[in-house]
Amino acid sequence: MKVDALVIGAGPGGYVAGIRLGQLAQKAVVVEKEKAGGVCLNVGCIPSKALINAAKTFGKMKHADEMGIYADNIRLDMGKLQTWKDGVVSKLTGGVKSLLKANGCEYRQGTARFLTPNKVAVEGSEGTYTIEARNIIIATGSRPVEIPGFKFDGNRVVDSTGALAFAEVPNRLVVIGGGYIGMEIGTLYAKLGSQVTVVEALPRLLPGTDPELAQVVTKRLKKLNIEAVTGAKAKGWEERGDHALVTLETADGERQLQADKILVAVGRRPNTEYLGLEDVGVKIERGFVPVNQRQETNVPGIYAIGDVAGQPMLAHKASKEAEVAAEVIAGKNAAMDARVIPAVIFTDPEVASAGITAEEAEQRGRKVRTGKFPFAALGRAIANADTDGFVKVVIDADTSEVLGIHVVGGGASDLIGEAALAIEMGALADDLGLTIHAHPTLPEALMEAAKAAQGEAVHIQNR
Repeated sequence: MKVDALVIGAGPGGYVAGIRLGQLAQKAVVVEKEKAGGVCLNVGCIPSKALINAAKTFGKMKHADEMGIYADNIRLDMGKLQTWKDGVVSKLTGGVKSLLKANGCEYRQGTARFLTPNKVAVEGSEGTYTIEARNIIIATGSRPVEIPGFKFDGNRVVDSTGALAFAEVPNRLVVIGGGYIGMEIGTLYAKLGSQVTVVEALPRLLPGTDPELAQVVTKRLKKLNIEAVTGAKAKGWEERGDHALVTLETADGERQLQADKILVAVGRRPNTEYLGLEDVGVKIERGFVPVNQRQETNVPGIYAIGDVAGQPMLAHKASKEAEVAAEVIAGKNAAMDARVIPAVIFTDPEVASAGITAEEAEQRGRKVRTGKFPFAALGRAIANADTDGFVKVVIDADTSEVLGIHVVGGGASDLIGEAALAIEMGALADDLGLTIHAHPTLPEALMEAAKAAQGEAVHIQNR
């Protein structure tokens, strides 16, 4: 089989590359060893958000009496919830295959390995065969990191995939890792009734996030029945009858936690092994494949996108890189030169960021001003009974260019799109402040925060 382009992997990077290649009249094939849609659609972004939405709904129902709404005997059927979640996933994965076909890109199931820089062997259900391609895109994604003393067994110790498929809500859940994956899953199970303990080796939760934003999330934990143990190392665990005993090393000495399930969420590792990359001369650094702005590796005709191509490991970054690689293959003058890649954490409250923080700007020699607007002063947030958090806008003190927008609060994930657009187009604080925003809506907080950065906010006192 000979094609213009072969894509290895059908996640948010791989399938988008296949679609775009088809649109650009390239004869292309996408090979996926597991399921179309990759980790994100099958066992990551989508199923986790489905469960997070269900947990949010469950929590709201239990506290609706504050609004005069009374519901008796509220209960959770975990089996039915998992069936609903799987249906959400099924709709989207089926759509991926349909889109590939509609755009003239062939989809094949199998495991690929390089034989030469332009030839791979594919092992599938129909046997082993070869595909020759003028261009090959590596889009093989990543997998959870395992740590000493906590080997994944699919029962007591699970990764994020296992945690999203629990048949029952665990009474006691210990989460090792206070980053975005651990915090999202820990929060959703706390809302469904688990007693959750999050263990983080660093001094605070959500490391790498603006500390002001992380602090708002941390303050909410008590209400959610989540205990955070920071500055602690998980050493190991042992079976104790019907539960596990997890041993921690803390600043105050050794501590033990009882757990029905242990989720290890300490990061992800790129899938670059077993592809034969070294055999064809593709450079690998700490597991990642280095690329230039055109997604080209050091070997002509071989590209890498998504998690394997380096941080940040985000689905939307992978999709953008996929478009770039496909367009380069088709002869277009494309490059990955995005000014901003937004990031969202679906905790309670949500956290979202686009651009740089004030500290990062100052480290780059920029003089900055910041403006903050609290959701407690916003009509829509008050009506939503969700007033924790704020919007923070970071601008250049001399030019008023928007450098970063950081949000913590209900609806943060939906606000960050406008923020990313503002930074990508080089907007000034005035552009956000002068734009008429519909009332009452959450995006008004962006407008007010931009005005606050210039001392012109209307609905709070300027400082």
